[in-house]
Amino acid sequence: MDAIHIRGGKALFGETKIQGSKNAVLPVMAAALMIKDVCIIENCPRISDVYHMQQLLTGIGCRVTHIGHTLTIDARNIFEDTMSGDNVTGMRSSITLLGAMLGRVGEVTMAYPGGCVIGERPIDLHLNALRRMGVVIYEKDGGFTARVKELEGAVIHLPVSSVGATENVLLAAVMAKGVTVIQNAAKEPEIITLCEFLRQSGAVIEGIGGSVLIIQGRHELHGTCFTVPADRIVAGTYLMSVLGTGGHIFLEDAPAEQMRSVLQIAEEIGGEIHISREGVDIIAGEHKRALPYVKTEVYPGFPTDMQSPLMSVLTTAEGISIIEETIFEDRFRILEQLKKMGAGIERKGKRQAVISGVDFLLGCEVTAQELRGGAALVIAGCMAFGETVVRNPCFIERGYEDICRDYRNLGADIYIG
Repeated sequence: MDAIHIRGGKALFGETKIQGSKNAVLPVMAAALMIKDVCIIENCPRISDVYHMQQLLTGIGCRVTHIGHTLTIDARNIFEDTMSGDNVTGMRSSITLLGAMLGRVGEVTMAYPGGCVIGERPIDLHLNALRRMGVVIYEKDGGFTARVKELEGAVIHLPVSSVGATENVLLAAVMAKGVTVIQNAAKEPEIITLCEFLRQSGAVIEGIGGSVLIIQGRHELHGTCFTVPADRIVAGTYLMSVLGTGGHIFLEDAPAEQMRSVLQIAEEIGGEIHISREGVDIIAGEHKRALPYVKTEVYPGFPTDMQSPLMSVLTTAEGISIIEETIFEDRFRILEQLKKMGAGIERKGKRQAVISGVDFLLGCEVTAQELRGGAALVIAGCMAFGETVVRNPCFIERGYEDICRDYRNLGADIYIG
């Protein structure tokens, strides 16, 4: 079984280029399904989630090619409306194809989506919102069928500012009759990217970047060439790494504007940040300061995807830190793995972790259980003395194109084998 091997305990120096965004490219791929034309997506990361989405699109009739970092999707001929198997159950983002398929063919049968086990993440928000647009849902063991004769625009208030639900309603609304208003829409950069792709393809969308989106449906969509922005979570992961190990790194193309909350936390820990048009430069502080209290929030707050990487860094900070997780109730799965390395962490209720900084971590064998927690274990391995072996790298490969390559660019002693 493959594993990531890290000989840690040394500072990181160097530079690496940040890949295209996983969370942005997947809904863009779903949107391309609705366009009876050819779309070219540049700066597409070569990660397993993209591969799974590619397989889903191919399975329903799209012609998809992925050469280098250019993805071409030809969705002129769709012949299937059923999606099941590992490509659906293994990837949460497959749910985004729900709105796209309803917009394109008016019917879809899906297995319930899977992905990382970090909480319940119910899809009720998606289904209830689509019902407001005339969709009928037939639920059955392990999946459901959604049908609509004609999508109707509606005023939809999302009780929770959900990224996935916003994406699904947005995709359906582009093909719906009339005007759709999404209230309490998610404002994450990935939503903005999806709106920009749709608008570049001919859709009419107002309020981009705000909490209210207004979509005028049924405008003719056409093929386009679109460039995916850099991945803010990958950039944040590598930024946290140098804060944990010490050193000085440069992250080429890191999207600083999307990372304000992460950069602020980095400075509070003791890092020195320099932003330029080319990327972000990070110099680790001589001492890591604890954070008395930090909580995850919807954008522009501190992202839940960065919570586990931050926890790894704080294991050797001077003092006691408290992290509150407000998005996913089971994001603390990494806790026991870090404790195996010598970290002083305790749960406080279901939503808080109290981290008492220790002098150092010790390398050992640990197991990734989800995507961002797996990346955080790589951070801990870079910080720890001795060798760390991270099992289940398949989780990490869902979102990081080549994490070992990138860390080697930063001077880490790391390989997979």
